Amino acid sequence: MGKTKKHWKNRLHEIIYEADTPEGKLFDVVLFIAIIASILMVMLESVKSIDVKYHNFLNISEWIITILFSIEYIARIITVKKPFKYIFSFYGIVDFLATIPKYISLIFGGVHALAALRALRLLRIFRILKLARYLGASNNLLRALKASRAKISVFLFAVLIIAIILGTIMYLVEGEENGFTNIPKSVYWCIVTLTTVGFGDIAPQTPLGQFIASLVMILGYGIIAVPTGIVSAEYTNQSKLKQIETTPKIHLNTQACPNCSAEGHQDGAEFCHKCGHKL
Repeated sequence: MGKTKKHWKNRLHEIIYEADTPEGKLFDVVLFIAIIASILMVMLESVKSIDVKYHNFLNISEWIITILFSIEYIARIITVKKPFKYIFSFYGIVDFLATIPKYISLIFGGVHALAALRALRLLRIFRILKLARYLGASNNLLRALKASRAKISVFLFAVLIIAIILGTIMYLVEGEENGFTNIPKSVYWCIVTLTTVGFGDIAPQTPLGQFIASLVMILGYGIIAVPTGIVSAEYTNQSKLKQIETTPKIHLNTQACPNCSAEGHQDGAEFCHKCGHKL
């Protein structure tokens, strides 16, 4: 009986977490279609004319998909030996947040703001397509951002000081009659102009104010380039370090450890590279 139960769990784990078998591939395809359908329904639901006309259809379809995702979420929990590791993992939290809004709306009613959380299901495509392992460059980018965080922090602080000073000057130059009613609002205008967004809700009217605004706009182009240059330089350094540490290319498979859910195992591996559990 124990062996049968273990075999059943192992089989289900192989289908859900891996894509080396026909059943696993079929599961991923069905899940992919369900995610895309769900996202489309969330988008259509936000269009009032469509929601009024097809509300019942959209609601029933969303309930069907939510129940399917709920079953999948529970299956993922019961097929791993350390369920809390999955529950509190990144994808575990995404799965939970993407499923729970429909149940909350059933209990409290009218909680449409939470419906946007269902869009998180789109993140699950990364897991289905196993894209994470092919996004090694993203790790270099993260390391570059961490390495340059001190420089960027000092730079942003300097930009904030410039925005406060220029905003205060524009408040004195333009005054309340031209829309610069207070210093915070003037600082807001300066930030909007400095970042080249230009909403146009406030605009200088005096020649001196327009001259200062022109300087702020030109300064904005230079400011945008600085953090880009800092991160690019660090990214280049990280890429060089990566090349130095490069090891011979290893072929990976889609096996996921049933104990710790770790992925990225070598072809032919019998034990998990992270916890040592038998695959």
